[in-house]
Amino acid sequence: MDYEVKKEGIILFEENMSLDDTLDCGQAFRWEAVPSDYYRTYKGFFKNIPLTVSETERDSGKFILHGVSKEDFLNIWFDYFDLGTDYGELKRRFSEDETLSKACRYAKGVRLLKQDGEECLISFILSQNNNIPRIKGIIGRLCEMYGGFPDFEKMKGVTADELATLRAGFRAKYIEDCVRRVTSGEVRLEDIAKMPTEEAKKALMTVKGIGPKVAMCVLLFGFYKTDAYPVDVWIKRVNERFYPNGLPECVKGVEGIAQQYLFHYIRTAGEDIISPEV
Repeated sequence: MDYEVKKEGIILFEENMSLDDTLDCGQAFRWEAVPSDYYRTYKGFFKNIPLTVSETERDSGKFILHGVSKEDFLNIWFDYFDLGTDYGELKRRFSEDETLSKACRYAKGVRLLKQDGEECLISFILSQNNNIPRIKGIIGRLCEMYGGFPDFEKMKGVTADELATLRAGFRAKYIEDCVRRVTSGEVRLEDIAKMPTEEAKKALMTVKGIGPKVAMCVLLFGFYKTDAYPVDVWIKRVNERFYPNGLPECVKGVEGIAQQYLFHYIRTAGEDIISPEV
């Protein structure tokens, strides 16, 4: 990874990155592709801090973080895009396994986003039994309601009835329960961040409506526990077909990052043998 400071912002050079693979893969829900003169441009937020980012040409490895200062790049976006991690080395490790080797070649621009824990928790509660466009719509209405994505203190005391305008359905009760437990201190996110992953998963699952998959997504995307391995219908089929005896040794400690490659590959590359039945 290298970068330059230019008048238009930060010019980032990172060959192991694709905006589509990273921002439109279901790990974050506040990014939208917008028209531009570049190959791809997205607008979005991290903790209500806006960013417009462009990929200049397909597979070019060159990106523009528009209007971003060196200070903000190093203090905010460097961590958010996990630029301190060598994804080239991770892909080399993963490629010791045949299936992961295919996944890494196909989804070579995947990166993990280091999201805010509170925002990630609320977002993935809203993601349950839902599709990405609808999740984005609910989160958009939540941001309109609060003037930006709210933290738990701002939502303290909120009821499911007050959240009715979000059109979140049964998930509104889950948000009410989560906000109550966090703001009362019954669930302490700062403690969860320090727990081993399995212990942290159990703590999150004390919140109404949070099951193993949502808990693991929150731990992976919101708390950067890279050994968290979310299992949905796609990954379940990957496990059954390719890893019936467990994941390969080459992913130990970074199972969650490996999962991102597998998920994107299996979900979009037309692997009929393990596609979920419609």
